[in-house]
Amino acid sequence: MATTMQATASNAIHRQGQARRLQPMDRETDRTAATNIPLVRHIITDDDMGLTEGLQLQPVNLKRVIKLLLDPHSCMLYDRHVHALLKVARHYKDGYLLKDLVSVFRILNVCADRVAQHAVYAQCMVALLKPCSLPFFQQKSSDEVAFEQIARESVSQLGYLMRVPNSHVRTQICETLIDFYSGPKHTVSLNELKATTLAYNKKIIESSDVAETLVKSLAFIINDMEMKLTVLGVLQRFSKHSSVNCDKMLQAEAASQLCIHMMDNDKSGLLLFRSTDILWNLLESGSKEKLAAQLSNNICIGNIRDAFIHQLTYGYSHYDRQLRNDLLVVASLIASCASEAPFVEIGFIKQLTLFATFQEVKNYHFLVKHLKLMPNHEDFELKKLLINILVILSHDSAVIPLLSEGRLLLALFSYVRANEKTSGPQEWTPAEMEELQLHAMAALCTLAPIMIDDYMMCQGSTRLLLLLEWCVGTDDFGGDGNSFYAVGGRGNKRAQMRHCLRLMKCMTATVDENVLQDFADQGAINQLTGILRLMQQRDMSSDEIDCAGILLMMQQTDSWCHYHLQELFEEEGVDVLVSYLKLDLSLLTSGLGHQLLLITAIDCVWCCVFGCYTTEDYFLENEGIFLLIDLLESCPKNMHTQVFGCLLDLAENPKTLPHLSTWRGKDDISAAHLFCEKWREEEDLMGVKRDVTGAIMDADKPLMGALQESEGVIPLPASMPSQAIVDVSENMRAKIYAMFGKIGFVDLPGLTTEDHVTLTIIEHYLDFKLGEVWTEVVSELEVQGVRPITPDHEALEAISRTIEDRSRHVQQVQTELLQAQRQHDLIDEQEYYAEIRENHRQTERMIDKFNDYVARTSNYGMLKAAKERQQLSIDASRVQTKQFPKSGKVHSLELNNLTTTVSATSSLSLKTSRTLY
Repeated sequence: MATTMQATASNAIHRQGQARRLQPMDRETDRTAATNIPLVRHIITDDDMGLTEGLQLQPVNLKRVIKLLLDPHSCMLYDRHVHALLKVARHYKDGYLLKDLVSVFRILNVCADRVAQHAVYAQCMVALLKPCSLPFFQQKSSDEVAFEQIARESVSQLGYLMRVPNSHVRTQICETLIDFYSGPKHTVSLNELKATTLAYNKKIIESSDVAETLVKSLAFIINDMEMKLTVLGVLQRFSKHSSVNCDKMLQAEAASQLCIHMMDNDKSGLLLFRSTDILWNLLESGSKEKLAAQLSNNICIGNIRDAFIHQLTYGYSHYDRQLRNDLLVVASLIASCASEAPFVEIGFIKQLTLFATFQEVKNYHFLVKHLKLMPNHEDFELKKLLINILVILSHDSAVIPLLSEGRLLLALFSYVRANEKTSGPQEWTPAEMEELQLHAMAALCTLAPIMIDDYMMCQGSTRLLLLLEWCVGTDDFGGDGNSFYAVGGRGNKRAQMRHCLRLMKCMTATVDENVLQDFADQGAINQLTGILRLMQQRDMSSDEIDCAGILLMMQQTDSWCHYHLQELFEEEGVDVLVSYLKLDLSLLTSGLGHQLLLITAIDCVWCCVFGCYTTEDYFLENEGIFLLIDLLESCPKNMHTQVFGCLLDLAENPKTLPHLSTWRGKDDISAAHLFCEKWREEEDLMGVKRDVTGAIMDADKPLMGALQESEGVIPLPASMPSQAIVDVSENMRAKIYAMFGKIGFVDLPGLTTEDHVTLTIIEHYLDFKLGEVWTEVVSELEVQGVRPITPDHEALEAISRTIEDRSRHVQQVQTELLQAQRQHDLIDEQEYYAEIRENHRQTERMIDKFNDYVARTSNYGMLKAAKERQQLSIDASRVQTKQFPKSGKVHSLELNNLTTTVSATSSLSLKTSRTLY
């Protein structure tokens, strides 16, 4: 600060010297201007006219005041000191200038050092501190930036002044800090001065170390409870919504100090309240690592426990119950951020379990002997908070035996039952009971899987299935839909059903044989398939929550059947799956979850149908294979892998192959053509090099995609798969190859030439992949500079030549197929042209016949010649043998007076040709 003042003074002296040097030149300029332009200027300010708004800040010579205080000749003039200091306070009653802060706080520090000598300085300090609660004033717009460091150090000095052993001064410091941080109740506008903003004041507070200093000041005011409460009030205000202040306070170990002294003797009760509020703010906004380090000890957790139990057992007012709940929230936050906090060591877990279960489980402990939770909001929140903190603490394995000893699961399962519409006078209302029920089931999703013995003892599976049966029943019950857990449950039972299914899913995920067998013995699979059938008949898949419920049931059935319980799925389950496989694909983009529903249905086919011959046969009878291939043809790309996997597993059944060969899709395409088309789409997506006809372009890399080629060969440990191996699982080509391995590579219906070209690649997929792997091996050895021994080197070369020859052979076969297709196309083209020529010849022949007919009817000579030709034709057609001599008796075949010259068939053909013509 002194350095800053010296630099400011040096600049002022420098400017003053420049003014002195420029003074003669200015006089000469003024003399010349006066000589040339005799102008008299009268300057009248706004102050002279009385036009300025606001008050005028009178300047005060603070250096004289400092000199008066520090001068050895005037150091004993207390009256003059008081008069000067009060004069300064009166002049700056509306706020200090930023540029005067250095002098003001120097005066305050001098007074602070002399308070112990003479009490009059305390009164002066109080008067000088009051303007500090107001915003500072700036003369220039840049003063906030220029004097930011000074303002920060000045605010820090306010905290250092807490060393003054005077309660009035300390109280005024606290009030000043609160007003400065929160904003004064009223401000005064000064002429030509601008006050700093509230955001700037908060920034100054956060960047200073006043919060840390106030925490440290609690150590020497520990016996002054009133002052301690005042300081805690300031810290309470600072820690609210300010992570910077929280971190500053934690640097002074505020959390541990607050916990240690929160149970000190205080008749007002404000100490516990303010300590709890500050702890809550620190836990929400402060550093979790520092909090865990400060609170993970027996004293802190023990004091929080004692405070909670005291408020729970002796509190009776609304305020006491709220403070009790706040203490439990603080304990929950500590349990979340400090995993090593000694909740178990001090017995807090056992007491929390006791308070959480004493209503549902009989207990004669003295702490709950006369305790009763009333149906009010605070006690209701306490019940939920007790369940919540036990769920948080259950992540520690040492807590589980204590929860089991306290029979926590039995208390929670008491809520897993059908809801009632009415309640008694001293009981929870139906809405509160529903909220507690959902909260308990949400807690059971975490606790039951880690307490399986207690779950089995409470007959949890039976309770869940009974509740699920009630959820789909016709009982007239409408939920209130309160709380986070009851989303979508207003007026229905969907919230209970959702949480019941989630709990069943969590228990199935444990893969415990006793739990799975218990569900199977209770008929859970048949119950779920019946519910799915009912929901499918009611068309309940048009809502997001219903879709989520159906999805949970299908996932649960899938999980049970995954553990070799397919025989319990039966025909009804297959019917349900078939109905959901017929889902309208236009709903996949509705955003309601139909895509997940369809994926889960396919997964159910995989787990529930495959592996059981009876369900497989019934699935085939219901055209399940046709539905799966229809999905493969129309569903999005991200579902192809799952559908292909399901088809491939079902192809293990010999009865599946006729279905695959019989299927016909859009445009009458076959399944083999569809598989080839999917292969080409996969390779296009991978960037495999293929020509226009789909043939191999690079014989050295017949299967390699663009990504694999760009990454190159990277030496990897033997435990890590290489790019060629990873490629097998990243696309569907291996599945398509396996599918053709089931249905064969020859005599496939509906294949085009392009399909045959693709099929040659598919047929040699395994050979190409083996060659790719060996090529990677050779490349890795070269990169690592390892030369194989001569026999291995010769073997690698032989393998490389074999793979290359195989690629060349496939290329040659593809070329032959394409040439044969071209020849076939040329033959078809010539046949088509021949057919066109024959059609033209027939047309010309008919035209000639018609013209001849017209000529015979119009020219008698031509008619006569035609008659003679007809007669000669008849004579030539007769058989000339010895049995029929010419002179013999022969019946005449002619009709007399007939004018036609053609036969009946010829006449008909002429009429036809004339009609065509």
